[in-house]
Amino acid sequence: MTVRVTADKDTGVAVVTLDRPERHNAVDLETAGELSRTWRALRFDDTVRAVVLTGAGGRAFSTGLDRDAVVPQPASPYSQDDPLLAIGPKANDLWKPVIAAVAGMACGGAFYLLGEADFVVADETAVFFDPHTSYGMVSAYEAVLTAQRMPYGEVARMVLMGNAERVSARRAYEVGLVSEVTEAGEALAAAVRCATVIAGYPAEGVQGSVRALWAAKEAARERGFATAPHLITLGNLPEERQAQLFADRPRTPPRIR
Repeated sequence: MTVRVTADKDTGVAVVTLDRPERHNAVDLETAGELSRTWRALRFDDTVRAVVLTGAGGRAFSTGLDRDAVVPQPASPYSQDDPLLAIGPKANDLWKPVIAAVAGMACGGAFYLLGEADFVVADETAVFFDPHTSYGMVSAYEAVLTAQRMPYGEVARMVLMGNAERVSARRAYEVGLVSEVTEAGEALAAAVRCATVIAGYPAEGVQGSVRALWAAKEAARERGFATAPHLITLGNLPEERQAQLFADRPRTPPRIR
């Protein structure tokens, strides 16, 4: 199992943990399937009223799609399969509140999960970045989701600077991606405290509020997602060229702001 779920029936809080620390909690096809099944199972568990999502190991929340994952694609130019589109709670019709607790790296495809969390708590070790452009790839779905949490200029800078720049937890807090910054190692506990408060309220009102908040963003997200596959098809370099850019990436440390 690459996704662990623990639930406290007294508080009504479940903690969902990406459990691939040796791969920086990157999402392979197995993990993508487990996440989708986890969110769908939580829909039917009335003892769980709030959820915290985190990554194991402390070095990374997630680095997105595992680079070793092989994603078969249909021959039709009108179809594109993206396994990360179904890994988030909202994509699986879960309207219980989900709080992300981030330590270490959160990059690339991690924004599929952060974009569907209701808010984000990060510790001071957290860094956020989007390496797509560095490796000849279009940041499409990630950019759409992140643009709904941060000012346009901040999203554009993170997306376009690629691997050369990291957004610190403090900067992420300043621009609205993160709602709270804790000391190192304390993000999960802080997120659980918030979830415990929320889980103590009547579930109907909480879930209705989550649905209303998401509805406020839905039209822009759906329009952005509709264009995303075409932009990816047009803009992505061939996979072998992407792999070469990844292998040749500079070893100079990125700038953290």
